[in-house]
Amino acid sequence: MTQQIKDTVKTFIIENFLFGDTSYALDDDVSLIESGVVDSTGVLELVTFIEDQFGLEMADSDIVPANLDSLVRIATFIETKTAEVQPAEQAAGAA
Repeated sequence: MTQQIKDTVKTFIIENFLFGDTSYALDDDVSLIESGVVDSTGVLELVTFIEDQFGLEMADSDIVPANLDSLVRIATFIETKTAEVQPAEQAAGAA
């Protein structure tokens, strides 16, 4: 699932921040902030995309470079957050 998440996020970044320029070397571990691909406004757009695309709610404490600064970090964050949400939903459904 990690590769699918990375591909989905990468497509969003290419379309919205690189204006469709697929020639840019957007490696999985490149810093999106340090490379200038995403700025502070872009982070907010990225958060909105993640919430909408993956059905997650991100707290302010989630919006940090450790979670959002590369495709690898974003995919790991989404997988971890999704794993946290699913057991809570299953427990609510069982009650």
